[in-house]
Amino acid sequence: MSDVRATTEPKIWGPAIVGGVVGALLTGVIGMVAAPHLVGPKQVREALLADPSILIDTATALRDRQYAPVLAANRIAIETPFASSWKGAAKPDVTLVEFYDYACGYCRKSIPDIERLLAEDKGLRVVFRELPILGPNSVAAARVALAASKAGKFSAYHDALYAEGSPTPETIAAVAGKLGVPGAPVDSPEFEAELKRNFQLAGQLGATGTPLFVIGDRVINAAVGYDALKKAVSDARAAKG
Repeated sequence: MSDVRATTEPKIWGPAIVGGVVGALLTGVIGMVAAPHLVGPKQVREALLADPSILIDTATALRDRQYAPVLAANRIAIETPFASSWKGAAKPDVTLVEFYDYACGYCRKSIPDIERLLAEDKGLRVVFRELPILGPNSVAAARVALAASKAGKFSAYHDALYAEGSPTPETIAAVAGKLGVPGAPVDSPEFEAELKRNFQLAGQLGATGTPLFVIGDRVINAAVGYDALKKAVSDARAAKG
């Protein structure tokens, strides 16, 4: 059986490195954003010390601008779920997409935040995209998740496997067995194509790990918590008018 990581993971690192370099340059860009021909370095420094959120807001704006062309070109591919790999509104006005790994502790940490958003916001859909980057067990869990998704049982598998803790061959098989889906990874061209597509999309979005969230025109590569996700959802809804 082929290892998805061997054929797809390397694609992520080129764009990811570029994204990291762009992030490292953000501080240098601040001087230009602050109009150095009108204010000197001392004034810029004092302003940043007085309100560090200027730096964060500028970095966010620059990253949003950086990935806008990728999002525009791939919006449908990013927001269209594979089979039943989604929760929330059947006809959403805002879609939150999470690229995740079952072995990722930060993805696990984000679960209560996502569930809270879904409970509060009936116009929200969350689309889950498999991005197994943390080893063979992650890849196996993702492949079985796709089989469960194809069977219309994604949510049950997703929640149950996370409840078991870290994915192992034993926990994956146990959860799958209860749901009546294959307990071992299925060698399916359709599943391999989905995983390959997810790696390519994440790579184009500068992913350096999981979770990676896409909400409207915002790309967030971190477990930022409920408040930040809620604001991104609100911003995306407001942008639609």
